[in-house]
Amino acid sequence: MHQALIDWATRGVWVLAIVAGGAVAAPIIPPPPSVASSSYLLIDANSQKVLVEENAAKRIPPASLTKIMTAYIVEEEIKNGRLKVDEMAPISVEAWRTGGSKMFIREGTEVAVSDLLKGIIIQSGNDASVAIAEYIAGSEDAFADMMNQQAQALGLTNTRFLNATGLPNENHYSTAEDLARLTIALINDHPEQYKLYSQRSYKFNDIAQPNRNKLLWRDRSVDGVKTGYTAAAGYCLVASAERNGVRLISVVMGTDSDEARMRESQKLLSYGFRNFDTQTLYKAGINLRQQDVYYGDQDKVELGVAEDITVTFPRGYYDDIEVEMTIADYLEAPFSSGQAAGELILTLDGEQLYSAPLVTLAAVEESNFFGRLGDSIYLFYASIFSDEG
Repeated sequence: MHQALIDWATRGVWVLAIVAGGAVAAPIIPPPPSVASSSYLLIDANSQKVLVEENAAKRIPPASLTKIMTAYIVEEEIKNGRLKVDEMAPISVEAWRTGGSKMFIREGTEVAVSDLLKGIIIQSGNDASVAIAEYIAGSEDAFADMMNQQAQALGLTNTRFLNATGLPNENHYSTAEDLARLTIALINDHPEQYKLYSQRSYKFNDIAQPNRNKLLWRDRSVDGVKTGYTAAAGYCLVASAERNGVRLISVVMGTDSDEARMRESQKLLSYGFRNFDTQTLYKAGINLRQQDVYYGDQDKVELGVAEDITVTFPRGYYDDIEVEMTIADYLEAPFSSGQAAGELILTLDGEQLYSAPLVTLAAVEESNFFGRLGDSIYLFYASIFSDEG
């Protein structure tokens, strides 16, 4: 059980340490697996803690993993009311002629946006990707500009798109790190669209095609995301799986076969689920401590965190997490709700897991003249006695 200890660290600051009883044991976990991939990453989707990585910031051709962004843009257009799933998009000669994987749309016809979206996600259709790009932006080049603007908005600093398909271009690149963060944004921002990534097959124009992500058949916890292949990129896969409320995302790039990308992805996911756990330790807006207030119309204010604190840590070491709250010993009104008043720090075996500001959970207005005068006198004498001590 955790015990609360209060220590006067420095004048004007409380340090509240919540530590596990007894000595804190250093976590013992096995090393990450050897992964036959030129670039790879394993990340927890909720805490965004990177668990394993190798060359994750290296710029590489993303192949059809590009279509994660293509589909994200489509869903953004739907979400913002600029596009409807039942709209019919005309199919151009350019879209029909696009090489590589296809959903087999026909030149001169019209196809529903919902069908094109399934063709992009499930069948990895290059023809569907060009068709939707032309319909939304007028041309594939203009759509690529939208993709790059969205990448910038999501903080994908090592990504540049020149097309909607991922067909080879030396100036079209991304990284394992950026692709993982794009996938997290997709799952969080568009959960309804994300359900399509677990669909195992789709039939269009009387042609049924299976989802290329074979992990959907091998591991029931896997529910996405996307495969990719070109000669320059090799065989790539972004995979996502959820077990007991923990979601992990793996990215493997540059493997030498379809079987290899499945095998190496499963290695990473199995390692992560076996050795790590993720929990939300503090909820936003919940009172963690009351603090004295001076010069205000209230004597105390509750402190908490502005956002949920979700932490990933080695499995079995929850009780060894140490919590420290560094707090100013009083606050002076007036102040607004959400004002920083300290810091919450979580550590395990001396390594910082997380830090976040402690904030006021309510606003406090300034008191009247007599209230301020009384507090001023009290603090004056308190400082004298503190100096003498």
